[in-house]
Amino acid sequence: MNITLQDIKEARELIKGIALYTPIKKTGHFSAMVGNNIYLKMENMQHTGAFKYRGARVKLLSLTEDEKKRGVITASAGNHAQGVASNAQQLGIKATIVMPEGTPLVKVTATKGYGAEVILFGDSFHEAFGHAMELKEKRDLVFIHPFEDPKIIAGQGTIGLELLEQAPELDLVVVPVGGGGVISGIAIALKSLKPSIQVIGVQASNSPSVYRSFRSGKAEMVEAKATIAEGIAVKQASPVMLEILKKYVDDIVLVEEAEIASAILLLMERSKVVVEGAGASSLAAVLYNKIPVKNKNIGVVLTGGNIDVNMLSRIIESGLAKSGRLVRMSVFVIDKPGALQRLTTIIAGHKANILQVIHNRLSSEMPLGETEINLTLETRGQDHIESIISDLNAQGYKVTKQK
Repeated sequence: MNITLQDIKEARELIKGIALYTPIKKTGHFSAMVGNNIYLKMENMQHTGAFKYRGARVKLLSLTEDEKKRGVITASAGNHAQGVASNAQQLGIKATIVMPEGTPLVKVTATKGYGAEVILFGDSFHEAFGHAMELKEKRDLVFIHPFEDPKIIAGQGTIGLELLEQAPELDLVVVPVGGGGVISGIAIALKSLKPSIQVIGVQASNSPSVYRSFRSGKAEMVEAKATIAEGIAVKQASPVMLEILKKYVDDIVLVEEAEIASAILLLMERSKVVVEGAGASSLAAVLYNKIPVKNKNIGVVLTGGNIDVNMLSRIIESGLAKSGRLVRMSVFVIDKPGALQRLTTIIAGHKANILQVIHNRLSSEMPLGETEINLTLETRGQDHIESIISDLNAQGYKVTKQK
């Protein structure tokens, strides 16, 4: 497969005024944290909440009138689905989307909202892809590949053009890797315009198919575990995409689930933006020193913002607990009037905010005449938590800090 800088420039002309020219934000906080100048490329602010809108538009515009009448089908973990569905609706093309059964509800609902027929199938993108190919033959539909397509890659590559227009001083760009379409397009654009620039890909350690393939030199399949970066969870690397990656990408690194979650939380707190797991994996790689450089200008592509609100809630809660701003504890008290009031008075004396109180009298391990109080407290850090627990212990309470 051959994609050139000229292909990417032509793709940009096709989507000019349609796809958004997304902003880039230099962030002082993250820059100070890592000793580099960090520039966030906000593709989470693109139409449909992800970069996939670009490539889908370019591809659908390339279809013949006969192909448009037949309708299109694709397989996607979410963002490609929305990109295809939205553009198909705008262009009057019938779209069928096959998504893995574990796809976040926010992505499924949004895809249906764009008028597409959504079919949930399989536990992974790999399985959804196979089912989509079966339906393509059965229904005589045009398959829109999420990454193995020159038009798709050229469309995603328009991000690379924007990066160097907005921040020509960039030394290195970090991009999440799933199928490899977006990093391929960006890398081709960047390396064609500025050969010295480095392009680093990022995968979740729970789904490292492309990472392993990049190192071994051959496409590998992995038994992927569940990941909050489901948008880049690909069971098997594409041999076609691997050849492009080997030519244009400098390295691929891995990030852990907790690191991705931390990046999501920090983006909300510090940059006031919502980014999904796959999209935040690029920042996670920078924050957790997966790319050991200093005093460099680093572009971080935030590829999407379509995160399920339930997942977001869990990430926020987990992040608060790890930073000592939220704690759960169980305390045994004498089961008599006034016992709970005495306990809460002690906690109030430490100026901790009680968010939840649950009485438990049914535990088989509980001594007769006692009750277990499960507390959720809003606190000011680990030292504050230890101070509360220490005081409760000193006053005769049996306290267990819960995970």
